[in-house]
Amino acid sequence: MSTGQRCEWAGPQPIYIAYHDEEWGVPRADDRLLLEKLILEGFQAGLSWITILNKRARFREVFDNFDAEKLARYDQKKIEELLQDAGIIRHRGKIEAAISNAQACLDLQERISLSAFLWNFVDGTPVQNRFDTLKDIPTQTPTSQAMAKALKAEGFRFCGPTTVYAFMQSVGMVNDHVISCPRHEVCAGLGSSFSSPVT
Repeated sequence: MSTGQRCEWAGPQPIYIAYHDEEWGVPRADDRLLLEKLILEGFQAGLSWITILNKRARFREVFDNFDAEKLARYDQKKIEELLQDAGIIRHRGKIEAAISNAQACLDLQERISLSAFLWNFVDGTPVQNRFDTLKDIPTQTPTSQAMAKALKAEGFRFCGPTTVYAFMQSVGMVNDHVISCPRHEVCAGLGSSFSSPVT
């Protein structure tokens, strides 16, 4: 895939190109990965995604690979330790939100998987958008607004409609690769064969 064909937001850093070419827009249904993405999108608020990508390995290390049961048990001592770690985003509110989001996830999973809860908003089928340019792509939609409201009601934090839409794009709930990008067709194919987790 030539650089000129990619969505214009991807690059020029190799880690960003790899994220675009291998991850972004691929439908995901694993609860742990969805929680990780949701938390990291919250950390990204006010920052660039490349900042998160560059720190993601360290986030996974110090957040126990976003294992909800472990993350939910973090105490004040652990929070203070994380606030001293330059390898992550040292924002108390976002760190505390990550912990409470893990707790909210566990509470939710007593009734329904996180995957089914989220994918229900698109009826279990990735939305295939056909945008020509980056400027055509919305920052939020009625669906992301509804999802954000539902997540808030479940106790999730740092999950506003813009953050949630970025999350939906990243985990393939919507295919927002521009139509000239080769990944649009690839992700569309992955979406057509995606096994729906809805209830």
